[in-house]
Amino acid sequence: MGSVPGIDSSMGIRSVFIMCVFCDKIKCGDYFYENDKVVALYDAYPVSKGHCLIVPKRHFDSYFYATEGEIRAIYKAIKVVRKITDERYQPDGYNIGVNIGEVAGQSVQHMHVHIIPRYVNDMQDPKGGVRGVIPNKQKY
Repeated sequence: MGSVPGIDSSMGIRSVFIMCVFCDKIKCGDYFYENDKVVALYDAYPVSKGHCLIVPKRHFDSYFYATEGEIRAIYKAIKVVRKITDERYQPDGYNIGVNIGEVAGQSVQHMHVHIIPRYVNDMQDPKGGVRGVIPNKQKY
């Protein structure tokens, strides 16, 4: 288990320390995968079996503030987590997404990537996928 670095104000990130559920989970070792820059943990409010999050160890709020090393670590974690999820849950597909800002649905202000396994018949018509975040724009 790695340490949890503080907020890095040199990257333009807010420079105050805050209570953060993800930082707490990292400190406690409450995750199922780790590499040098990120961890993977299960979503507390999953939308499907196996819904998990890739969370950087460094606290910052936006994907756009991630370093190149963090982006590489996220990509590596996505590939490993997919293998783990395939073995445990046998999903039929995936949605991968990042909410950036409250207007985009970000509820925890610590950057994270959702890995959402999808299953046949988990919704009536999945066409449009992530476009469904704005329901009347999903169908085209």
